[in-house]
Amino acid sequence: MPRCDEDSCLAYTRRRLPILSWLRTYKPMWLPQDALAGFTVGLTAIPQGIAYGIVAELSPEYGLYASFMASFVYIVFGSCRSITIGPTAIMATMVRPLVLAYSADVVVLLTFLKGCIIAILGFVHLGFILDFISLPVITGFTVAASINIAASQFKSLLGIPGRSEDLVGTFVTVFSNLREIRYQDTLLGIATIATLVLLKNLPGRRNGTWPQKIAWAVTLARNALVVVVGAAMAYIFFVHGKEPFKLTGSIGNGLPSFGLPPFSTTANNRTYNFLETVTAMGTTLFSVPIVSTIQHMAIAKAFTMGKSLDATQEMFALGMCNVFGSFVRSIPVTGSFTRTAVNHSSGVKTTLGGIFTGCLVLLASSLLSSTFRFIPRATLAGVIICAMYYMLDFKTYVLLWRAKKIDFLTMSITLSFCVFHKLEWGILVGVFFSLLVLLYFSTRPSVQVELEQVEGRIVIRVTPEETISFPAAERLRATVAKLAEKHSYNVVLDCENLKRIDVTVAKNLQLLGNDLRYRGQTIVCINCQNEVQAVLKTIAPDL
Repeated sequence: MPRCDEDSCLAYTRRRLPILSWLRTYKPMWLPQDALAGFTVGLTAIPQGIAYGIVAELSPEYGLYASFMASFVYIVFGSCRSITIGPTAIMATMVRPLVLAYSADVVVLLTFLKGCIIAILGFVHLGFILDFISLPVITGFTVAASINIAASQFKSLLGIPGRSEDLVGTFVTVFSNLREIRYQDTLLGIATIATLVLLKNLPGRRNGTWPQKIAWAVTLARNALVVVVGAAMAYIFFVHGKEPFKLTGSIGNGLPSFGLPPFSTTANNRTYNFLETVTAMGTTLFSVPIVSTIQHMAIAKAFTMGKSLDATQEMFALGMCNVFGSFVRSIPVTGSFTRTAVNHSSGVKTTLGGIFTGCLVLLASSLLSSTFRFIPRATLAGVIICAMYYMLDFKTYVLLWRAKKIDFLTMSITLSFCVFHKLEWGILVGVFFSLLVLLYFSTRPSVQVELEQVEGRIVIRVTPEETISFPAAERLRATVAKLAEKHSYNVVLDCENLKRIDVTVAKNLQLLGNDLRYRGQTIVCINCQNEVQAVLKTIAPDL
């Protein structure tokens, strides 16, 4: 049993509260770098938070609330210095149906429940469940989410009213309202995308010459720059009595109130209690935590830079960020690849950089709320569409096609169901198809068969090249029996590669031995591992 003395308790506390470890060795020279990284991430988090609040069909301030609370909480519980947690496009689009069908209260409660689920799974070490979601499924889901999110912004980009939840609905809406396209919004949105692409490719370096440093800073803050320019243009027109662009509109006043998440809600002219609200969430209650954890862990692994990753602690940290976020009406949050990359490239030293990000977002929420109303929707649409394009990993798609066509098919099936149905259904179908493929190949293990001479007699040497489990038991028996019938030699089963077998396999080997003895042949098992030998002695002692 594990010890429960003072040293063990202290070590466990430090493991669950990483701030207690790095704060003791924090160097004053790190503070400027953490501050620079934090403010730089904040300049990206503010426009993205506003944009993702709109993607979720919520008021923009919900994205800002999610940004600052997650930044503060991760400082205490986070173990990866580069990670930044906040609202993401995928999380926003997954909760969007709940907002449209019910209200923001349902999403806030989902954030709380999601945090509890992830934290509990981490504590009881059930994160291995995520291993059943393969790379092709994750890739297909990410592609589909990017397509749906980008497509949902076409209306704002073109100045067309209305809303749609998927790719097909977007195209129907656009082509049904071609006459309502506003050239002002269209030009502004296209100019925003072009500017973002241009700024992203500036030849800047953090440690280069002054022109390179300026280019590097502009590249990192490009989202904030285009939003500021767009809002400034809209304000100038407003002062002169004109409003050529469709604007974001007013957002909530200042900071949110701190309190427990709503355990009941009123929507559709009725009041839903806690159980009814949870039931209304449907599969989203399980799909959001799964997708959120997968996304966060993938980003954390990419930015550990060779260091070991405490998956349990990262799941706990992600859970706490969501739980505490729900107290300030946050939408579900997870690791953001874009902001994490900005944080890392800015030279962040510890998770303390999050305090500067959170403070900047808080400052913007409290002092600039009246200014945000002048941000053109076309500008935010351009920011989102551009971000979604850079989420597409074309190299991975090519590798899947070249390496294994069945994996590419898995990705394609997941992609299709996610795009033309719900994202949750796409994940379920993708996982189900992956398991079918896994079971199919597990019933067809690779077996090497050769005739060799042993002590002057020819025998059939059968060597399974991989572990055999119960789905392949009958096929192995039939294969060996057919070979023995064809060649009429005794059989030697080389178990060198078998690390373990189950009762079904052992029973089929016993039946195979009985069949061979009936024909005057024998089967002998050699090179058995201890575990294999123990099972065979119990089930098939004659082998």
